[in-house]
Amino acid sequence: MEGDECDFSTEPSELSHSNRGSVSSSVTRAQDVLVYLVSDGAVQVCVESVGSVCVQELGRSVRDALNIPDSAQDAFAFWLCSPLLELQLKPKHQPYKLCRQWQDLLYRFTDAHTEDITLDEPCLQYRRNVFYPKSKELQVEDESVLRLLYDEAKLNIIEGRYPCDPEHWNRLAALSCAIEIGTGLDDQQLTTAIREKKLSSLLPAHVVGGLGAGLLSTLRLRAGRRAELEQSLLKEYHTLKMHTEARQLILQYLSICHNLPYYGCAFFMGEIDKPAQGLLQRGGRKAVSVGISLEGVYVIDTKEKHVLLGLRFSELSWDHTYPDAEGDSHILWLEFDGEEDGTPVNKLLKIYSKQAELMSGLIEFCVELRSVGEAAASQMASAQEESVQGARGRRAGKVRRQNSVVCSRVHTLNTISYVDDGKEIKRLKPKRAASFFTKQTPPSYAAVQVTDNLEQS
Repeated sequence: MEGDECDFSTEPSELSHSNRGSVSSSVTRAQDVLVYLVSDGAVQVCVESVGSVCVQELGRSVRDALNIPDSAQDAFAFWLCSPLLELQLKPKHQPYKLCRQWQDLLYRFTDAHTEDITLDEPCLQYRRNVFYPKSKELQVEDESVLRLLYDEAKLNIIEGRYPCDPEHWNRLAALSCAIEIGTGLDDQQLTTAIREKKLSSLLPAHVVGGLGAGLLSTLRLRAGRRAELEQSLLKEYHTLKMHTEARQLILQYLSICHNLPYYGCAFFMGEIDKPAQGLLQRGGRKAVSVGISLEGVYVIDTKEKHVLLGLRFSELSWDHTYPDAEGDSHILWLEFDGEEDGTPVNKLLKIYSKQAELMSGLIEFCVELRSVGEAAASQMASAQEESVQGARGRRAGKVRRQNSVVCSRVHTLNTISYVDDGKEIKRLKPKRAASFFTKQTPPSYAAVQVTDNLEQS
């Protein structure tokens, strides 16, 4: 449910769900403000006129407290975060005022119940800037900056926001052991340390599953699974070079994460249509997270933890539509090239989400940023891409294999397919694939003229 650079300049009086007034001008005295880090730590800074201080001013104090060099000042940004919504703030935003408008933002961008909205409170968090280029991050050498980036990447791996294949999360867990526990431990020392630290702090939550508690009938199964994970982790740990300094280990960890296409994304929650299944042709909707970065858009199955669709900005067109009637959904439309029965077609994917407006705004801003910087950086980017491809050459087969979690699964999506023959848009509609009582034959497709709006499907 992460946010973006969308403008929240709406005054409280313009928002329909709140009767709260503007921030009192009396909040002018110096106060201590807690800024939270992804690692659960916090930085306490003293702020003058907390009611009107902006993000840009607050940033200087936090960077000084964390000893972040000027060269990396753009690597991080301020976010307002809660279990219901996460939004990256602009330099001009005033956190205190946005906290006062938090309930209004929840009504606008979430489907949360009124009771949950009333009880929700945001915290101010300092974390990676979604607009910080990966190419610049690769040049960071300061260990304090790398440590912050590592903490955030690890959290995203553990929470499943960054889906990865078994060989990758196992390698990442081994590196975390070396970074946080130390190198050169024998099996007994490492096993003891892992059990004290718990596997859930090293491996993705969906991998560990319910190893912490459960019914007695599953104790043996859990014990066997835990032992299997521990042995895999021990084996991977011993492949690491011993006595490597923490900074080099962190760089190795981040290097693996950089190969994940959705690294550095802001994430949003939404739903997509399921393909019709069964005799009654029931479909329903599937929960997805939508990751958006400077490089593209990625639709991820939140339950299965794999990519459903990954598109670079050069491969897609998009639009955002508002509800036509009460009860309808905001929709983010993604259009991309596809194929139906050998025919090149345009495909449309509908993503239902009250955060569609935020997603559309972030995509537009990222496209603008790329267009501004592409001309000046084209030669450098080309050289970096060749370098990256060369570095990945030995592992490309594993990373890009078809059953990898990072590969798109377009065939599993319920999309609208159409062609433009120069005169009118025609929908490609599948004929009945097979009869229940006769021998099945491959499905065929025929072009039919569309008389209704493409949104009606």
